[in-house]
Amino acid sequence: MGEATGETRIEVRRGDALGEAYRRAITEVFVEGFGDDLAYFSKDTVRLTGAVEHMLVLERFHVALIDGRPAALASLTESGQEAIDHDARTLRRHLGPVKGTIADRVFRTHFQGGSGADRPGRAEIGFVASARRFRGRGAARAVLHHIVSLPGHDEFTLEDIKDTNAPALGLYESVGFREYRRRPVRHTRWSGFHAYVSMIRARD
Repeated sequence: MGEATGETRIEVRRGDALGEAYRRAITEVFVEGFGDDLAYFSKDTVRLTGAVEHMLVLERFHVALIDGRPAALASLTESGQEAIDHDARTLRRHLGPVKGTIADRVFRTHFQGGSGADRPGRAEIGFVASARRFRGRGAARAVLHHIVSLPGHDEFTLEDIKDTNAPALGLYESVGFREYRRRPVRHTRWSGFHAYVSMIRARD
């Protein structure tokens, strides 16, 4: 799929169609998007990229390309599907025995366990991220428009967005998502936000 945004030509392709040659570049976008959440394990983005690149299930990711380079991505999963499948030994090798073991537990608890899509026809969009150098050029919007136009689903959800993430919430609203659940969090002063927001969009 190609989409023109101003003078920017954006192509969206599935990760496995791009192939293993793109894995590193796709992972770099993932780490840029979630580096703050992963900073406990390492603030070195090269180290983080090496640690997590093995775990992206490429067939679950859709990637926006600008000038042939990954600019934004998002995962799409149905009930029981995983977008992340990590190996504990690989995490320990890159992050060390202590932080690698903690990462194994955190990823298993928060990143795995199957899609939140709870019925046929509903799919979950997750891990929406964009590369800094391409931000403001419509790549993340193009990925989302591409995904919600795919056949086989009548409803899409985005789960557990921090209520302080105004740019993401605004983007999702502009693509047609609306809030359907708000889950308060404890220790607001420590976490820096008040609630997780989940959003839903019916297929056009």
